[in-house]
Amino acid sequence: MSFLYLLEKIRCPVLDTLMQLITEFGGELIFLLVALILFWCVNKRQGYYLMAVGFVGTIFNQFLKIACQIPRPWVRDPNFTIVESARAGASGYSFPSGHSQNSVGTFGAIAMCSRRKWIRIGCIVIAVLVPFSRMYLGVHTPADVLVGSGMALALLFLLKPVCFKKDGAYIPALFAVMVALAVGFLAYTELYPFASDVDQANLNSAIKNAYTLMGALLGMLVVYYVDEKILQFPTQAVWYAQIAKVVFGLIFVLLVKSGLKAPLNALFNGHMVARTVRYFLVVISAGVIWPMSFSRFSMLGQQRK
Repeated sequence: MSFLYLLEKIRCPVLDTLMQLITEFGGELIFLLVALILFWCVNKRQGYYLMAVGFVGTIFNQFLKIACQIPRPWVRDPNFTIVESARAGASGYSFPSGHSQNSVGTFGAIAMCSRRKWIRIGCIVIAVLVPFSRMYLGVHTPADVLVGSGMALALLFLLKPVCFKKDGAYIPALFAVMVALAVGFLAYTELYPFASDVDQANLNSAIKNAYTLMGALLGMLVVYYVDEKILQFPTQAVWYAQIAKVVFGLIFVLLVKSGLKAPLNALFNGHMVARTVRYFLVVISAGVIWPMSFSRFSMLGQQRK
């Protein structure tokens, strides 16, 4: 806490705004955007790599949060204040930092895959600044960000040889292991006899994430097999076609995500399994249905020539 109190003393409105902006690079939306750009427009193997690091990291992160149940800094020390703009994005237990893990995993994956020095440097800077911003804003301790960042780094190095083996032979096994981890995490959140003093909101958040991860990972497994055996969609296209592919694709995926929520909740009577089905269908939409149009995007530049 002493380091957080030191950072508290240097806060000012300009730095508060800047750090709040930087911390958003560790959010789920940035992860989704980067993963889809890699998967749709750059290299599918790199997209699988980033998603594997992100999803496996999320499983371990969520498990440690609910297993350790370490409260946020301002809860542990009522005299400590945080930057209020960061409070809404700091729900759940504190340890380890999800934003730190997301940023190091996301931008670390780009840095490890890119051959351009300026991209690698930029990604490393972001991966360092996001964990620092979490401490500056007062929502995480040094231990939170170090463990979150460390887990992401470990996964980056462990999963790279698995994802980039020449023939991709290990990817199906990796996805199967990821599904098994998600099943284990789901069973833990639903069946473990947590103490009566557990924060119910945090536990509910972990259960919700467990069902979400299950659907997303099952969807990834299906996407891999469909693309390898049937679809084999192209990632290359002229630059303006790539922009259109990403913009309209994101709109399509977000519409599917929001449009399925109410009917699936009604179908499953509000049970969390509706989230599993919804995120399974969202991943199928992003990895199979929308890529069916990519051959047309790839033809745009050829038609102009």
